[in-house]
Amino acid sequence: MKLKKLIKQCQDKELKAQKALYEIYSSKLFSLCLKYSKNYAEAQDNLQDAFISIYENIHQFKHKGSFEGWMKRIVINTALQRYRNQKVFSLNYEENLIQPENDYSENNISLNELLKCIQELPNRYRMVFNLYVLDGYSHKEIAEMMEISVGTSKSNLARGRQILKDKVNSILHKENINKAAKTL
Repeated sequence: MKLKKLIKQCQDKELKAQKALYEIYSSKLFSLCLKYSKNYAEAQDNLQDAFISIYENIHQFKHKGSFEGWMKRIVINTALQRYRNQKVFSLNYEENLIQPENDYSENNISLNELLKCIQELPNRYRMVFNLYVLDGYSHKEIAEMMEISVGTSKSNLARGRQILKDKVNSILHKENINKAAKTL
């Protein structure tokens, strides 16, 4: 009940309601922005742009399905649009690309370190990785959203995974060296 009223007030462009909506959902949506951004400042920009879009399009929400899910889709689309405008998705498809194993969960690396590694991925790889691995989109859906081919989506995912795996292994190697040095 309360959410429906808040949405209605936002549809009527009431500033207090828009502020309340921001306060309720900004931290969750910011976490999502961090996944799709290369750094904190870019995540803040994406969040700001997403909320502007949410406020402008809230009249399109038909109270079918999750309102939070509707907003998350806007956040993802906002991040994708930023990168489409920057024309960073120009990787050519390569056949027979070997896909590395996805064994990050077995490694002893903190969530913050893993997030930092993901944020350091080149834009096109980070976007495909997040959409496929973290948000569960298919390569066909990713290709449509990012305006690339399915093959390019698969190639970007494989390359992103390999870079991420190398970064994680490097961190783990450094940690093992530090542990060994402490025992001497």
